[in-house]
Formats: sequence, structure tokens, C-alpha cells
Amino acid sequence: MEKIAFDDIAAIEKFISEDYGSFGKTLEVSQQMINDFAELTGDRQWIHLDVERCKKESPFGTTIAHGFLTLSLLPTLGAGADDPFALTGFGNVTNYGADGLRFLSPVPAGSNVHSRKRLKGVEAAKRGTRLLQEVAVHVVDQERPALIYDMITLFQPQS
Repeated sequence: MEKIAFDDIAAIEKFISEDYGSFGKTLEVSQQMINDFAELTGDRQWIHLDVERCKKESPFGTTIAHGFLTLSLLPTLGAGADDPFALTGFGNVTNYGADGLRFLSPVPAGSNVHSRKRLKGVEAAKRGTRLLQEVAVHVVDQERPALIYDMITLFQPQS
């Protein structure tokens, strides 16, 4: 893994790619996780919670995870364990926002998910360096991602 100073834009740009890295670890999205997320957020739609109704009425035949639950698993999934570079010399890194978020396919209860990412862009910013990375979360063995998230992170200098 190549170590690059967080503010060396030219060196980071070399890693911009159309290709994703490999998948990170796998995690099961259990019905209990879905229930807990519904309780925490107040999003109690039957398609997430009512197993029997889903067997009869849902096009998926089972309950599915909330899209935002799937998104919130990104830190746990840890995409990028095989990153080709690591940024150094920064004081902190923060979630700066998103350039896009799409929920493309369902995550059925009990399925396993994993994620991978690619670097789409980097730019110098007034308060540091912004990276734009595209993260894809997939149900294991499904080609179509469950979600695509264009994540912006801000690397700031030490104070």
C-alpha cells in the first residue's frame, strides 16, 4: 500500500479509477437488525417488519432492510481493506456529504451483504482535501448493487 500525504493531489489523482477494489467483509442483515432500526428511526413500514404479510403481498416474498439501514452499515462493512493507497499527515477526516445515493435492489432479511469502492475524484479545498469515492453495497452473489453511494470525505490538516 502506497502512503501519500493527504494534500498531495497529483499523487492521489493517480488512483482515480473506473474499477472497484475487492469486496470487504461480509455481514448478515438479520430481521432483528431491521426491527431495531425501525424502532430507532420510527420507520415501521410493513415491508420491513411484517414477515407474514410480506410472504403474501410483497414482491420480494420476505421483509427487506431499510435503504438507510444498509447505508449505515458502511463503517462496519469496511470496504477498501485492500486500498492501494493510504493518506497520511492529516489531523482528522469527516463525512462531508454525498454527491449521490441510489437504492437499486432490495436487501432481504437474512441476506449477507458486502461492499467495495473506487476513487472517483480528489480536490483541494479551503479546509483540506476532499475525496469522492463511489461505494457499492451488494447482497452476496448478486451482481446488481443494493445501493450506490457517492461519498465525499474531507481530510483536514492537524491543528
